[in-house]
Amino acid sequence: MVTPAVDAKVLVAHASSKKKDVGDCPKQNRRMTAQYNASPSASVAEHTVQRTMLDMGLCSRHPTRVPLLTKRHRPLRLQWTREHRDRTMDEWKRVAWSDESRFLIHHVDGRVSVRSLPGEQLLPSCTTGHTQVGGGGIMLWGTFSWAALGPVVVVEQTMKAANYLNIIADQLHPYMAFVFPTGNGIFQQDNAPRHKARIVLEWFEEYIDEFHLMSWAPNSPYLNPMEHIWDVMERQLRAQTPPCPNISTLRDRYLDIWYNLSPVMYQKLVASMPRRVTAVLKGKGGATRY
Repeated sequence: MVTPAVDAKVLVAHASSKKKDVGDCPKQNRRMTAQYNASPSASVAEHTVQRTMLDMGLCSRHPTRVPLLTKRHRPLRLQWTREHRDRTMDEWKRVAWSDESRFLIHHVDGRVSVRSLPGEQLLPSCTTGHTQVGGGGIMLWGTFSWAALGPVVVVEQTMKAANYLNIIADQLHPYMAFVFPTGNGIFQQDNAPRHKARIVLEWFEEYIDEFHLMSWAPNSPYLNPMEHIWDVMERQLRAQTPPCPNISTLRDRYLDIWYNLSPVMYQKLVASMPRRVTAVLKGKGGATRY
């Protein structure tokens, strides 16, 4: 019989064990069982602990993927959102969003599970940090705004500052001139070293009369709607059969997906910017659901 005392002890054990065993539910169950049985009360079986957790709403979930945020990142993210929270929708529509992403021929999931109560998904003990990794595929650079999709470029080699400069000069500049002919456009890029290189920043200074460069919050990929476009493209590719046999096919399929993206979809992403900013403010610079 599972008593209220058992419920209470399971909750206490859960609170202490999930910090030690993030991503390993069987190990977490065993630790909690051992912790309970070590107390001066009747012992319980492991399956009793598991059933009790399910009855209490402690479901097994994959850890929420969030950027790795340091103590330095949080106040800087908070500062950025405070500076941009009063932007109007018309101002967000004037932003050209950009990003690079690597796509693999063979998708690697690498997911693990954790147990959490409703509302605990973004606690540090229920998340797993990740960094961008590459290999075995292609890298794409792309840009878009509310008005139109921009160019997408297949990066054939490791992108350095000189490669990036060629892209913004040959691809971005004509796009900004076409979409924002009055010079009121704003270009977004993250804080990657190649984006902050001297030759790149000098180029932006040269064309400051044609469009402006937006400052960006550190380690904040999910504030950028481009991140969600990459996710849409990845899911569309994985839904195709047969799987890509080689890099050439992978490239062709991604280019086809890009140029057939729905305007309704990417305009909704731009329209979500006020909510994204508000979410970071409410989270005090921490992880959000985006």
